[in-house]
Amino acid sequence: MTERAQPTGAASPSTQPKPPIALVGPTASGKSAVSLALAQRWPLEIISVDSALVYRGMDIGTAKPTPQELAQVPHHLIDIRDPAQAYSAAEFAADATRLMADIQARGKHPLLVGGTMLYLKALLQPLDDMPPAQPELRALLEAEATTQGWPALHAQLAQVDPATAQRLSPNDSQRVGRALEVWRATGRPLSSFHAGDAAGAKPAALHMPIISLEPTDRAWLHQRIAQRFEAMLAQGLVAEVQALMTRPGLHPDLPSMRCVGYRQVWEAFQNTELSAHDHQAQSAKIIQKIQDTGIAATRQLAKRQLTWLRSMPERWVEACDAPGLAERVEARVAGVWG
Repeated sequence: MTERAQPTGAASPSTQPKPPIALVGPTASGKSAVSLALAQRWPLEIISVDSALVYRGMDIGTAKPTPQELAQVPHHLIDIRDPAQAYSAAEFAADATRLMADIQARGKHPLLVGGTMLYLKALLQPLDDMPPAQPELRALLEAEATTQGWPALHAQLAQVDPATAQRLSPNDSQRVGRALEVWRATGRPLSSFHAGDAAGAKPAALHMPIISLEPTDRAWLHQRIAQRFEAMLAQGLVAEVQALMTRPGLHPDLPSMRCVGYRQVWEAFQNTELSAHDHQAQSAKIIQKIQDTGIAATRQLAKRQLTWLRSMPERWVEACDAPGLAERVEARVAGVWG
């Protein structure tokens, strides 16, 4: 990707590197616009902290930066996986750590931007090395789920790893399956990898300034979410998902297809066969359903993101629904980067 020219007075590789900064917040809070504004003042590169932007061919429903925006400033960890592949928080932490060092070595400033809080937590509070995927074990678990149902496997998980089971829905096939896979492969509960061991062998926590864009009025964020989802539908979200549905190897239980928006479109169309006679009327009803469920799911996502953020008392909060947001964030960043 072609990088923009380095601004006059930018840091050179020989100077002391500036610390990374994280710019986070719930979906639709304005992170992308603020990050581009910051790029006009500092020689930065953006590391995406977003579990949906990693997937190729998923552009509209992820609000992926446009080619013009990508040309303004280098972006990383976007379009690095096929939708049939998984990408874990541990992989993100390893990739982001490497990228931060690379960016600093080039005399630039790393800016981490996104709302996947599990990724940020994995980076700031490193996990023990997670065991690799076990395809044979996972196939066995999926076969068991076919006959017993995922709630039954969730009950199994509760017996061996109650801490993980408590935070998972009984029908969360992806995460319940992974937790049981780890247990059967290692004899250790998944929660133990998050907790580290008694000897404290887990890598040291990473500290960086965290600027969080949060609304003072939740209704403002809800309106932004609705407007953005409606715009995605107008831009062709349904066609984007329907094209993915025709691909061999993709199914609704994959992490990529569980992303908000994609999941709602897939579920709306997977069992629908429309005749020419009722196509127009039924399509309108389906689109309305997608809009309603998609907006509701996005609101729930934003609520979870805000809950995560409030558990980080060290963050700097800026009201994303108040005037002068970019200027206020710039003042925060200037205190770190100068």
